[in-house]
Amino acid sequence: MNAVILAGVLADRVIPDPRRGHPVAIFGTWAAWLERLCYRDSRAAGCVHLVLSVTPPVAVTAIAARRAPRLTTAVCLWAALGGTMLERTGTRMGDALQVGDTTAARDLVPWLCSRDPALLDVAGMARAAVESLAENTSDAAIAPLVWAAVGGAPAVVAHRAVNTLDAMVGYRNTRYSNFGWAAARTDDVLAWLPARVTALVHTGLAYTVGRGGEAVRAWREDAPSHPSPNAGIVEATAAAALGVRLGGPTVYAHGIENRPVLGTGRAPDVAAIRDAVRLSGRTQAIATCVAVATAAVLSRCGRSRLRAPLEDG
Repeated sequence: MNAVILAGVLADRVIPDPRRGHPVAIFGTWAAWLERLCYRDSRAAGCVHLVLSVTPPVAVTAIAARRAPRLTTAVCLWAALGGTMLERTGTRMGDALQVGDTTAARDLVPWLCSRDPALLDVAGMARAAVESLAENTSDAAIAPLVWAAVGGAPAVVAHRAVNTLDAMVGYRNTRYSNFGWAAARTDDVLAWLPARVTALVHTGLAYTVGRGGEAVRAWREDAPSHPSPNAGIVEATAAAALGVRLGGPTVYAHGIENRPVLGTGRAPDVAAIRDAVRLSGRTQAIATCVAVATAAVLSRCGRSRLRAPLEDG
């Protein structure tokens, strides 16, 4: 499995995402069609939508994994990983803001987050980019690695499907506060472990630049104020590692949310975006090593359990 994880990571680096027919986009179309059929302003309807959306791709993946486990895991990991695209988008955002091309920068905002780009100034776009780079490193890069290591292809697909569904309906607004509850809470559960792996790596990297104590403080004191139990610790430790201050009024399509302040550094700028891209890349590299090592240990433990009954017999 460790070689399979490396193959999936390498594929994400060298094989570009298809312009049409990407598995995640296909799932999004499927989930949107089901939403039109299932929508009711209730949590029960949201639960039905979640089950109907996620079960088919996970079931198909499980069947494929029985026949070709290595190939299926590598392909699913390639489809689920978004780290390379995230880094490239962050770099393009930094380049656009560096030369003052706010039009190009606003065009990139939807690739990173769901905030309304028309309402963001340069400082707002810089902050959105840094926060999104931190959070999406956990969701789009570390989470697939973690689930590939501990659960193989079906777990990778389950997480990516739920995470995509959360991005579609997991909002606290009039339409989705009830219907999107199931997707949002399930995504919180599946993101719990990857977020803490990400935050641990952020904290370790913060120590290398003399900000480890601030990362620990931000994790303990700032993160609990964030509405997300996972994004809070990821963004807080990233803020410390980067030496910036995140949070504050946040503009979304459904309105403005006042987010807690994370970190005590300067306001994010173009230099912070470039630093955030580097932090994302380093975090992914370390997490890949951890995932490979974890998969190797779990595989060895599995083989030991299979041998034990034979030896006892």
